[in-house]
Amino acid sequence: MFLNTLTSVAAFVAVASAKVFYAGVAESSGEFGVYSQTKQKGFGLPGRFGVDYQFIDQKGIDVYVDQNKVNLFRIAFLLERMCPLSYGLGAKFNETHFDYFKQAVDYVTVTKSAYCILDPHNYMRYNDPSQQPMTGSIIGDTSDKTAATTAQFGAFWGELAGRFKDNEKVIFGLMNEPHDMKTSLVIENNQAAIDAIRKAGAKQLILAPGNSWTGGHSWTEGSDPSTQMTKLKDPENNTAFDIHEYLDNDFSGGHADCSKAAPANLAGVTNWLKQNNYKAMITEFGGSNTTQCAQAITDMIKYMDQNDVWIGWTAWAAGPFWGSASACCTDSKQWGSLEPTSKASDGSPGLYQTVWQKTIQPLVPKQLQRSGISSVKGGTVA
Repeated sequence: MFLNTLTSVAAFVAVASAKVFYAGVAESSGEFGVYSQTKQKGFGLPGRFGVDYQFIDQKGIDVYVDQNKVNLFRIAFLLERMCPLSYGLGAKFNETHFDYFKQAVDYVTVTKSAYCILDPHNYMRYNDPSQQPMTGSIIGDTSDKTAATTAQFGAFWGELAGRFKDNEKVIFGLMNEPHDMKTSLVIENNQAAIDAIRKAGAKQLILAPGNSWTGGHSWTEGSDPSTQMTKLKDPENNTAFDIHEYLDNDFSGGHADCSKAAPANLAGVTNWLKQNNYKAMITEFGGSNTTQCAQAITDMIKYMDQNDVWIGWTAWAAGPFWGSASACCTDSKQWGSLEPTSKASDGSPGLYQTVWQKTIQPLVPKQLQRSGISSVKGGTVA
């Protein structure tokens, strides 16, 4: 067991009864610009910052912090840009690209005093993002001579964590949605990253993903479940699990229906978290602008608030490059995204107005952690 978060009530007298300490939105655009219709390896790399991809729009961050009072952003980036193919995955970075990324992180954490999840949006793969999430070699796959090794993954995280170890508002999200691989390999890669982060002297919160797209509904299911994550060890006892949960018929987030009731689908993983004294965040969830989805999203956020194993969430997704396209949940219709300036293709209000403002915003906790190191235990809220 690597978490022991049973803390006395007395320790939280100063922080009222808050359970969800972190709430906000995922920022998706930093991973853009590499999709290839012909699966051309290396397509769009390194890409042009501000043209092919961009991490955040500062004005959008301002709206979320100043008006919506959130305290958390998840910023996506690509390993292949941070660690170009000519270098390979590891401790050697493209410093120009890192500087762009750090500027975004600093704007969120220093300028706006919010927390930031660093999100390598790579599906536990490296070397070919041309048709994510399926292309690229699985990290640590010893049967694939082109694959980056588990040790290289650890070296990458040691370097990145060392560069942010003094920024207490950073959260290390180890990997976006590992899938179609052995859970034992997810564990090995996660552990290598945790070890490297702690060796670098970084003590902030780590978010470890499970297997099978790190889905909450599937966490305890199947013959190779993510419940094996009990094998992970963290000397700082400051690791939580990174869960994704969409509400449509196949849990993909691609459809406009919300036919899967979140509380029922999260019951298994919630019970597992409680039994093992673990904490978790849902860093991707979403729904369309329908009455059905409004109710489903409401039920899920309230469920997290009622079960103190859930310490935070980020809705999917905002980002400066979505335009009228939708990040999820629309059956490919152009309904806009959660970016504040986003509009649908017909000029009508986008999902920021029809989903965030209408449904999610009223459920943002009134008190969230505003200072102190990111932690499974939260901190003083305000």
